[in-house]
Amino acid sequence: MTGVLSTVDARTQLVGQNRLELLLFHLGGSQYFAINVFKVQEVMRLPHLTKLPDCHPTVRGVCHVRGHSVPVVDLRQAIRMGKLGVDDEEANIIVTEYNMTVQAFLVGGVDRIVNMNWSEILPPPGGAGRQHYLTAITRIDDRIVEIIDVEKVLAEISPYNMQLEDDAFDRPLLDRVAGKKILIVDDSSVALGQMKQVLNPMGLEVIEAHNGLEAYQLLMHWKAEGMNIDEELVMVITDAEMPEMDGYMLTTEIRRDPELKDIHVVLHTSLSGNFNKAMVEKVGCNGFLSKFKPHSLAEEVQRIIREKLDGPSA
Repeated sequence: MTGVLSTVDARTQLVGQNRLELLLFHLGGSQYFAINVFKVQEVMRLPHLTKLPDCHPTVRGVCHVRGHSVPVVDLRQAIRMGKLGVDDEEANIIVTEYNMTVQAFLVGGVDRIVNMNWSEILPPPGGAGRQHYLTAITRIDDRIVEIIDVEKVLAEISPYNMQLEDDAFDRPLLDRVAGKKILIVDDSSVALGQMKQVLNPMGLEVIEAHNGLEAYQLLMHWKAEGMNIDEELVMVITDAEMPEMDGYMLTTEIRRDPELKDIHVVLHTSLSGNFNKAMVEKVGCNGFLSKFKPHSLAEEVQRIIREKLDGPSA
């Protein structure tokens, strides 16, 4: 399975085409789950684990991967389905990078990689409740595949502190834009909540959208109503991976529209590395922020406000 990931560079061509590739796996049962291949570094058989004292109960231990110690999370247990019950000989780990940290997820069998369009990826059913661990679902070979909200899993294992001291905010500057809109776009309820902890104290009207299509339709609605979007909307902060329309395609559509093309768009994503920086330039985002860095988020928003009000600094 390791070899199948060796051509990731070629997959950058998917960006801007509203496409993605999913790695399919199961957690000891017949149900299939998935994560985006771009977050996967390696897939391998379960190696020897070293136990850690006083760690989170879902962390089985650490293993060594290419000279680095990597924590191994029992993904089945983390999403509250009970511990993974397969024999160690049948278990695998998926080594991933999120938010510039590397961790591995203990899973059962790893199936294959599938290439899909984001329009085929749908939000979880409305009746699924608020506590589920899914960002999306899709159908492959007439079977439902559940796409896991890894950000929620990681936030529960190692919670982020998004609260900022008051000196992080330029109050005279923010008073000048009190009540202005800022649109945040993310399919993870955890990510939306974390951003709001930073943005709400700024006095902005924070408006949520749960995927790129929902955000684009909202922008179209505002335009149809005759709203002066450039005046009322400070910026759009969007995730990259989302059902129905990803953040790259959302940015592309904004740039194609003469009335929207000057909106400031920042990509805010757990996907990290030089790949994202290159893709930001390709689709026309104004900037890139890694999750979850509250100071960086606050600084970027205030920098854009200052630039919109007073012009670019020399």
